[in-house]
Amino acid sequence: MKHARIAFEGVEQAATERDGRLLLADGRSIAFDDALWLPPLAPTPRPRTILALGLNYADHAKELEFKAPEEPLVFVKGQSTLIGHRQKTRRPDGVSFMHYECELVVVVGKTARNVRRGDAYDFIAGYTVANDYAIRDYLENWYRPNLRVKNRDTCTPIGPWLVDAQDVPDPMALALQTTVNGKVAQSGNTKDMIFDVPFLIEYFSSFMTLAPGDLILTGTPDGVVDCRPGDVVVTEIEGIGALTNTIAAA
Repeated sequence: MKHARIAFEGVEQAATERDGRLLLADGRSIAFDDALWLPPLAPTPRPRTILALGLNYADHAKELEFKAPEEPLVFVKGQSTLIGHRQKTRRPDGVSFMHYECELVVVVGKTARNVRRGDAYDFIAGYTVANDYAIRDYLENWYRPNLRVKNRDTCTPIGPWLVDAQDVPDPMALALQTTVNGKVAQSGNTKDMIFDVPFLIEYFSSFMTLAPGDLILTGTPDGVVDCRPGDVVVTEIEGIGALTNTIAAA
C-alpha cells in the first residue's frame, strides 16, 4: 500500500493511494492536485534520527575522484531539512553549484538493536524517495560534509509515498532516475550500492538503537548537474514513486 501525509482544508492527515486519487481517513477521495503534500511520515512523539550515506555507489565515488569507502560514510541530518512532494527547495544566493541526489530511503518500523543481517528486513516499515540536495560551495571534503552542505532548511524533499515493505520484494534491485526539466540527468540501480540495506541495518544497530520512524538515506549514483531557480527536478525510484521538486531563489 502507498501511504501519504497531506494537508487538506487546513488539516494535516494521513491518506492512501486509491485508483489514482488520495483516499482520506474519513472516506473522502480527492485529486492529487487538491492536496498539500507533506513528508509521508507519521508524526512521532520523539525526535526522528535521520542517517545519510555518502559515497555509497562506486560510480558516484569515481565521478568525484574518490576511492570507494571501506566502511559506511555517514552523516546526520535535521528534521527541518525535510519537505514534501511538489514543494520548493531554496537555492542560497551566490552559490555556484547545487545538485540533486536521488536516494532510496529506509523507514525503520520497530526498535532495532544488534540486529543480524539476515533479520534486517523484519525491522523495516517501508521505503520512500528522497532528493538530498548538496551545495558544493560549502563542502569541506566529500568524507566530512559540513552542516551547510546537507542540513539547510528545505534541502531534502521526501515522498510522495511511504510504500509498505512487503510491497517491495527486492529493494536491492530498483531502478533510479532523475530528470531536470524533463531531461534525464541521472540513472542507476540500488543493486550498485556498496553497502546494501541489510548491511546498514546491522551496522547501525550494532552501536546505536534505531527507533520506529528513523530514516536511512542510502546514497546516490553518479550523474549530478547544477540546478538553478525555476528548474523542476523529478527523482524517481521503481515501485516507490516519483518525487517532484522545484528550485526557488532564496
